[in-house]
Amino acid sequence: MFKLSEKELADEMAGFTAREISQQPNVWKEAVENVFQWKDDIHAFLSAIYTKHARLRVVFTGAGTSAFAGDILAPVLQKENQANIQFEAIATTDMVSNPADYLFEEIPTILVSFGRSGNSPESVAAVNLASNIIKDFYQVIITCNPDGELTENARHDENSLILQTPEQAHDQGFAMTSSFTSMMIVGYGAFTTSPFTGNSVTKIIAYAERLISTLADIVDEIIHMNMERIVYLGSGILSQLSHEAALKMLELSAGKVVAVHESSLGFRHGPKSILNDQTLVVLFMSQDPYTRQYDLDILKELSQENSKVVVLTESKDSEVVELADWALSVNGEGESLGNDFYLAFLYIIFAQILALKKSIQLGITPDNPSPDGKVNRVVKGVTIYEYRNI
Repeated sequence: MFKLSEKELADEMAGFTAREISQQPNVWKEAVENVFQWKDDIHAFLSAIYTKHARLRVVFTGAGTSAFAGDILAPVLQKENQANIQFEAIATTDMVSNPADYLFEEIPTILVSFGRSGNSPESVAAVNLASNIIKDFYQVIITCNPDGELTENARHDENSLILQTPEQAHDQGFAMTSSFTSMMIVGYGAFTTSPFTGNSVTKIIAYAERLISTLADIVDEIIHMNMERIVYLGSGILSQLSHEAALKMLELSAGKVVAVHESSLGFRHGPKSILNDQTLVVLFMSQDPYTRQYDLDILKELSQENSKVVVLTESKDSEVVELADWALSVNGEGESLGNDFYLAFLYIIFAQILALKKSIQLGITPDNPSPDGKVNRVVKGVTIYEYRNI
């Protein structure tokens, strides 16, 4: 697996993380099948709310990686649902500290909570705050843990819907990998007006399987550069994806690799100062012809710097190949996926594998990169204070 033997994975304490990256195509297939089986229950729950209210917010929330899932989904679903439904993404870490800025008594709201464990203190607190502040409050819980506190608290609530990812998606490694992508699939499947089934999913799974089986060689080549910094760039939802990609490297390298993220256009506005000869830049190239122009412009600029550049693109592009140090096409010369949301599932696999291999190279244990407890798989040390809406 990723050119690592079972003994090497065991010795490096990398087995959980490697398997959870590798298993994603199978987990996605099961997640889509589950959403299809639940479609009548999902439709009944949501349509009753949609028809009851002339105005409605759907707020995706979570902490860390779980929050980034919502950041990616909200604009995709807003584009599909340009009616009376407002899709937003607000991290629980913002909502809990500043509830009056984000939770409004008179606006009916569906709070969609993403949670691998369902036990993060901010996630539980966000639901409690929202249910106390908002008159017409509903929730959808998308979780990998059937026994988490979020699930237990909502189990007998008629205004709540619980959607479970496949059991395998409940990652045992420190970093969220298959949990992240499977929660995005379930979240999209629940709210999309274009069902995430059939040909598109088949293509994504096939392309992902090819990537997982072929990326190890090029990743090994990349990590042999003297990389102390990494920058992930993208436009639109791929800029949001870059946040998750950067976090994977930061987590699995235990902070030894400085990892940042930015939009392709935003990078010039100060963050470009990070570039030096020990910086790797990874550009998630959009397939949209208009947006792609901006990605290509920053690539041309980066090609004049002394940093190394990796570009992920949907299909082979001779100009990208000429400008980048490494150019990776993710669809295997196959049929186009048609949008950046589908591409995101393939692009993040590269970031996950790169972080895993760099972690091992640095002598860090990917399954538990912070054995001193500085950071934890389920966050600790959070005090939740009583809120009085004055």
